[in-house]
Amino acid sequence: MSTTPERVAGGTVPPPGRPEPGVPGRSSDQIRRDVEVRRGELAGSVELLRRRVTELSDWRRQVREHRTELVAGAAIAGFVVGGFLALRRRRRS
Repeated sequence: MSTTPERVAGGTVPPPGRPEPGVPGRSSDQIRRDVEVRRGELAGSVELLRRRVTELSDWRRQVREHRTELVAGAAIAGFVVGGFLALRRRRRS
């Protein structure tokens, strides 16, 4: 299975003259460098994910950013509950 020149397992392109990751015949130094590169990429991805989780779990920020939607949802919920209670009272009478 060959890879395209633009992408190799992880989205990186090996330098010219250097075997692709996972290909037999690489030296231990090349493997170590690839492991370090992957470790750095993983650390960056984890940090990005951590920031995104913190951002999404900040409920005060979410309320600030989605105030209009929350007010509309509360109004709709109020009308639904009010309508349900009015129907229930009407059935009892």
